[in-house]
Amino acid sequence: MTDTAVVMPAYNEAATIRELASRVLEQVSLLIVVDDGSTDETAQSLDGLPLTLLRNGRNAGKAVSIHRGIVYALAAGCERIITMDADGQHLPDDIPRLLEAAERFPGRIIIGARRRGASQAPRMRRFANRFADFWISWAAGHPVHDSQSGLRLYPRTVLEQVPTIPREGAGFVLESEILIDAAATGVLTASIDIESIYLPDRRPSHYRPAADTWAITRMVAGKLIRRGLYPIGLLRALGLAPPAYSERRPR
Repeated sequence: MTDTAVVMPAYNEAATIRELASRVLEQVSLLIVVDDGSTDETAQSLDGLPLTLLRNGRNAGKAVSIHRGIVYALAAGCERIITMDADGQHLPDDIPRLLEAAERFPGRIIIGARRRGASQAPRMRRFANRFADFWISWAAGHPVHDSQSGLRLYPRTVLEQVPTIPREGAGFVLESEILIDAAATGVLTASIDIESIYLPDRRPSHYRPAADTWAITRMVAGKLIRRGLYPIGLLRALGLAPPAYSERRPR
């Protein structure tokens, strides 16, 4: 599919990225890997694969890497951009399901929500995700399921109207902020259920439950304060007020 690109930020993922990239290339023709200043053999492990490799000169963070990959994909003329992590938490077999949901819900951001086997996730991680979901749903004015999932599909139209330029040191904040900013323009999310995969032999997640959740919370709080705390958004997020738009969810 030449109109769909997968953007995969990677930092020290030599152990998993070649197999994952090979499986992604079975689903799409354009895979953009952004090596975020890795100090291992991440880039070298991709030798010979028909993909686009972009390399950051230093470890600039996930947000910067995603932004760079998105800019490349948009310049290549892609109509749909899928982001996914490089650590094996996301299954390339879910890509067709994201594309199917995008056909049924045109113009939506599609999130791969890790609801299947969610009990596998560490307890602190589950708490951090639920905490972030509450705040982001409030600021977005509709329920957002698994706001911290890195497996997503963005329509080109959304990325062209919603800023994706990350702040310095944004880390994981960009992925949350874009959901809020998109909702402010009338673009909501839909979700499909995916597996929650946490393998004991994989490297620890780069997500820092305390620091990154706090950074996301501060970003959301700032947006809520600027909107007078957006009380109708809270009521809509909790299902206590009618949604502003259709909330049908893909199966």
